Amino acid sequence: MFDNLVRFEKGIYYILVVLLAFVILFSVADLVFEIIRGIILDKTYRLDNHEILSIFGFFLLVLIGIELLDTIKAYIRKQEIHVEIIVLLAIIAVARKIILLDPYGEVPLSDFTLWGMGVVVICLAGAYYLLKKAGISLG
Repeated sequence: MFDNLVRFEKGIYYILVVLLAFVILFSVADLVFEIIRGIILDKTYRLDNHEILSIFGFFLLVLIGIELLDTIKAYIRKQEIHVEIIVLLAIIAVARKIILLDPYGEVPLSDFTLWGMGVVVICLAGAYYLLKKAGISLG
């Protein structure tokens, strides 16, 4: 009975890998289109500040997808989740959020929100440092 569940679980993981690969492929194609549209089709041959931030956010989103794909592949191969990959994924996600942050947007951010983001960054950096110091590798 458990063998059937393990096969079912692996099948779901393979489906997730294929779907995530398609999402990453289409995201990269969309990123290329956005860069071409912003530089060539706009006839100014340059990107505005908000376009550059949008492209950086898009680029980091593709990196998050690649890290997720790597996490799923590692789990399929060894039936274990590497904590270092998860921490790196969290660092990239938080960095993306901070890079795209508009402190003067429609709803101004409070001091507590900014302090909270700082604490999250420090905690993730500390966790990554401790993982490296402990000698835990990617496998």
